[in-house]
Amino acid sequence: MKTKVIGESLENIPWQDKPKDYDGPVWRYNENPIIERDEQLNSNSIFNSAVVPYEGKFAGVFRCDSKSVSMDIFAGFSEDGINWDIDDDAVEFKGADKEILKREYRYDPRVTKIEDKYYITWCNGYHGPTIGVAYTSDFKEFHQLENAFLPFNRNGVLFPRKINGKYAMLSRPSDNGHTPFGDIFYSDSPDMEYWGHHRHVMGTYEGDKSAWQSTKIGPGPVPIETEEGWLLIYHGVINTCNGFVYRMGIAILDLDEPWKVKYRSKNYILAPKKLYECVGDVPNVVFPCASLVDADTGRIAIYYGCADTVTGLAFTTVDELIDYAKKNPLAE
Repeated sequence: MKTKVIGESLENIPWQDKPKDYDGPVWRYNENPIIERDEQLNSNSIFNSAVVPYEGKFAGVFRCDSKSVSMDIFAGFSEDGINWDIDDDAVEFKGADKEILKREYRYDPRVTKIEDKYYITWCNGYHGPTIGVAYTSDFKEFHQLENAFLPFNRNGVLFPRKINGKYAMLSRPSDNGHTPFGDIFYSDSPDMEYWGHHRHVMGTYEGDKSAWQSTKIGPGPVPIETEEGWLLIYHGVINTCNGFVYRMGIAILDLDEPWKVKYRSKNYILAPKKLYECVGDVPNVVFPCASLVDADTGRIAIYYGCADTVTGLAFTTVDELIDYAKKNPLAE
């Protein structure tokens, strides 16, 4: 491993070695999808979900759309990070303000461990989409905090530690529909309640040099801290004659000023290719929401939604991604 990763060792990270004669930076688990659409009591689809190491095993929060096509989030546990037992009942939040606990919809969660708490962020319906925030210590009892932003906003992703003494979050301001635009912004907070100091991180790319991210982009899993900077896996979207197509990209952000982009790859790192990524409720989507990282080896396991229907798993390393970003730079 060439690049130092700041984090914890994870010896039991799910892993498969890179296939021989495969030259891409990210490779799929050969038994995908790891979670089928109907593995929960009333689910129509299970995708765009988040997992973390927990007590020597794994825990997570999962987007399960019901057979009535309502959107909510559910806790789950796993021995190996591949086979999951997901609760049949949605997460029930506790909170000081009943107004905030009103439910319209909840989807696309992320989970971030900061100090001794696991923070959950998700797209929360409150007169339009905004970023909901909650915390748990055991994935059984959840305490909801104030929404981070006014509507409309999606893809709230916390950094795993405070930056310059403040909590930090990436997000993508949006509209109230299937947003045909979107850039990534950085915000910070002294208390996980009041968010400000908004800074533009990066936007879409106009032109044919990197058209896969020409319509909108959004942050994916929790940024990975390395000596080179914050490693950010994100999604990029192009609007085609067949509709939106979602792919994965990679960027490296400055450690102290994460709104400054050091490197950004002009080429995507993973695109819809397999049947389960191309056929489903929303065709042609790979959407990363979580990653596990072993700081000792630099191994990364990426959890991603496939065609807004099932959950897939892919693998890479910190060195693979950083080298790829540097060798395929996007000129801003």
